[in-house]
Amino acid sequence: MADTPLTVIGAGVVGLAVAARLAPRFPGLVILERRERHGTETSSRNSEVIHAGLYYPTASAKARFCVRGKELLYEACERRGVPCDRIGKLVVALSPDEIPELERLRALGHANGVELTMLSAAECRRLEPGVPAVAGLLSPSTGIISAHGLMDTLLQQARSAGALLQPRAEVVGIERRDRDYRLTVQGPEETEDLTSERVVNAAGLESDTVAALAGIDVESAGYRQHWWKGRYFAVRGPKGRVLSRLVYPGPTAVSLGVHAILGLDGRLRFGPDAEYLPERHLDFEVEETSRDAFAEGVRRLVPGIAPEDLTPDTAGIRAKLQGPGEGFRDFVVSEETPRGLPGLVTLAG
Repeated sequence: MADTPLTVIGAGVVGLAVAARLAPRFPGLVILERRERHGTETSSRNSEVIHAGLYYPTASAKARFCVRGKELLYEACERRGVPCDRIGKLVVALSPDEIPELERLRALGHANGVELTMLSAAECRRLEPGVPAVAGLLSPSTGIISAHGLMDTLLQQARSAGALLQPRAEVVGIERRDRDYRLTVQGPEETEDLTSERVVNAAGLESDTVAALAGIDVESAGYRQHWWKGRYFAVRGPKGRVLSRLVYPGPTAVSLGVHAILGLDGRLRFGPDAEYLPERHLDFEVEETSRDAFAEGVRRLVPGIAPEDLTPDTAGIRAKLQGPGEGFRDFVVSEETPRGLPGLVTLAG
């Protein structure tokens, strides 16, 4: 008999959401997290935005999860007291040649079921006087959330249903057996084995590494991830109050562009940029020397903010399935079922 019916690898927001949902069905569920506490990597180093779903191809998992997920998220936040605010977002064209991109996004968003309104330059200026937009696309369902508040709530839900979180527990081996999996887990002092009937791989940055431990050919399966670093700079002083909502440029091939983010505390940040990390190393430094180059994108979006108004804030690393120069790749949600038995579910990208 296995030690546990279900193990979730990774205690980021995805792993915690899986555990919160499944813990009542799988008594004794175990969550393994390699860090000292939950949610310290990608899940806490981001824009903390609840996206509307306007960027993704219709019927893709990204579009479906985003559009339905945002409403479920708002409902859960209200029910459980997680701080959030449906603050709205303005995607802007800063020159006439960028207007067709807004029109494309509006058509795509409408096809995905997202409420969007096209705005003129004058309407944009009434909403955000500091942004030199020639047109805009208003998304009223976009919001902001406390990432830590959400994760703490999900962990409490999972624990209330009997789940166990084991921090400082890195999975270094996975062996498929006849009726379960043997997980080799490296702790702070020793290596131990854990047997589990089912496994959910929600390891975030290392989802492909964990899949490979289970014998999956991640290249042929399409699970290979690419790491992209994104830096953030905060605005200090009174200029930190120049905006009243999220403001985004048109998206680029690899990101949504350096955008203006308002936190629940009213603090204004800009970011992230997108730097490919071919060596896949955890680099969370925000170099002061990158401020001037970063400020070019900021000043294009909000000309009143100068380089000296910006201070290094934080950085995050995102795992994408697409590498440099590659096109859209959807989420991986895939289950391996050897011999027809419940198997390993991999969540990647």
